[in-house]
Amino acid sequence: MFSGSIPALVTPFCDGAFAEDKFRALVDWQIAEGSSALVPCGTTGEAPTLSFEEHYRVISVCIEQAAGRVPVIAGCGSNDTATAVRHMEFAKAEGAAAALVVAPYYNRPNQDGIYAHYAHLAEKCDLPIIIYNVPARTVTDILPATLARLAEIPSIIGVKDASGQIARVGEHRLGCGTDFCQLSGNDDMALAFNAAGGVGCISVTANVAPKLCAEFQAATASGDYVLARTLNDKLHPLHNALFTDASPGPIKYAMARVIKDFPTDVRLPLVAASAASRAAVDSALEVAGLI
Repeated sequence: MFSGSIPALVTPFCDGAFAEDKFRALVDWQIAEGSSALVPCGTTGEAPTLSFEEHYRVISVCIEQAAGRVPVIAGCGSNDTATAVRHMEFAKAEGAAAALVVAPYYNRPNQDGIYAHYAHLAEKCDLPIIIYNVPARTVTDILPATLARLAEIPSIIGVKDASGQIARVGEHRLGCGTDFCQLSGNDDMALAFNAAGGVGCISVTANVAPKLCAEFQAATASGDYVLARTLNDKLHPLHNALFTDASPGPIKYAMARVIKDFPTDVRLPLVAASAASRAAVDSALEVAGLI
């Protein structure tokens, strides 16, 4: 079971190439600061712009550098089912603890198609799957009834829910069971999400504020919602600021403000965070006590 603060790691680039040394240092820092697991090659890691070779190198480096200190949940999603199988098979061979698999985007399958996609992945590879539902990016929404069907498959163990609908935490508890791992995909909803029955967050903010995010998650896990609200108040402006422009532009800018010589490069079609976004990030970092 996964829980706590789980950063969806950025992929650092220098001169257009994967900056492996910066990434290794980031993995070490995240573990030292209390992150409970790591997610390479997610949306925040700019996975859509990575070649297969780069995608697999990022996963391999993350697993190698983590060296068993925390589990690695490898980003394996694709709108091509066969490609997702390929990603999962690689991640399993490298030693990933699970695969994070986004709902098929662009194709817009119906609910039966979504079910068939994940069922096929589970049949072809027994690596545990965490389903990622993010309708704002995929257009397709995985409805609670569909997730309940999928939860009956033994290797489908949880969901990263970025639907923005807190009521679904309760629906998923009833439909999928209380042991089904529910992780928030929205930092700004993590407080309410955990109060409703969630156990953690796959986080953008944790890239730059891993210790605060880990302390926040620990507070909710222990039921100390007074402390959790206090920490959430420090983090909330940052949660918002990191989405004042296309992610991961703002989070990479934030990391460069906190980590010396951290590269801010993003790949097209993304561009660097705007001046207004950078100003919002600076202000939020001050509120969080990070600069």
